[in-house]
Amino acid sequence: MTMDYRYHCAIPAADGRNTLPFNPCRLLDFTLLRLSAGESWTGVSGDREILAVILGGTANFTVADHHFPQVGQRPDVFSGKPHSVYIPAGSSVTVEAVTAVEIALPSAPSDLATDPYVIAPEQVATGNWGAANFGRTYHQILTEVAQPELPARRLIVGETYTPSGNWSTYPPHRHKVDDLPAEAAHEEMYYYRVNPADGFGISRVYTDEGYEENVTIRDHVMQMMPEGYHTVVSAPGYTTYFLWFLAGTQRTQGAREDADLAWVGQTVPTLRSLGL
Repeated sequence: MTMDYRYHCAIPAADGRNTLPFNPCRLLDFTLLRLSAGESWTGVSGDREILAVILGGTANFTVADHHFPQVGQRPDVFSGKPHSVYIPAGSSVTVEAVTAVEIALPSAPSDLATDPYVIAPEQVATGNWGAANFGRTYHQILTEVAQPELPARRLIVGETYTPSGNWSTYPPHRHKVDDLPAEAAHEEMYYYRVNPADGFGISRVYTDEGYEENVTIRDHVMQMMPEGYHTVVSAPGYTTYFLWFLAGTQRTQGAREDADLAWVGQTVPTLRSLGL
């Protein structure tokens, strides 16, 4: 039987502006911008806030009347922390590629009046979640926890690196209802890259109502999660990266783990004490 997958797609990765072929989310959207050295792109944010995350390369940004030169330094997502530019709603934006550049543009509706700003790598928080074969490394780029001084209306953004053979977002969790501090209602998307690029991972999304989607993760796959528990595993020999971003009515994070698997998370202190 053919499964009608509804929560994932491959986003095009051509030169220029690439958009999602479909999007089940109500708030979140995503664009991938790829420019060769010397090329430029001009657009407007409209009624949305955008976080331009430099995946690789360097570019000059002009947002309204603010100019940010030479943004970006890492060659690719597997080579350090990112530079990012927050683009508020109601802004014109021009991106000029200094080198070949690849930029992720997650966005969400916003009515926040604020100036644009750059998030430098030293402002990005890093650390480890989980342990043993569900340990992974994270970058928090724009969160209410790690960057409370940076204004945003809805967007919460970060990066996760899942080592060879390991699981991420494990135990699986959901963001279904506002029941803080236990859970917050958020949509979420994962934009994936794989190193080496010919590798893969496997992602699982499933709902309380019985829908389940298991898909192969490769470069430029987008997992879109307006609902559901979610988790991902890297194939042995490969590291998977995903840019994660959320949006809801507020920016306080909260996630409810799958009750049948929550016991795994409770083993983290013991596993870490054993050096695992």
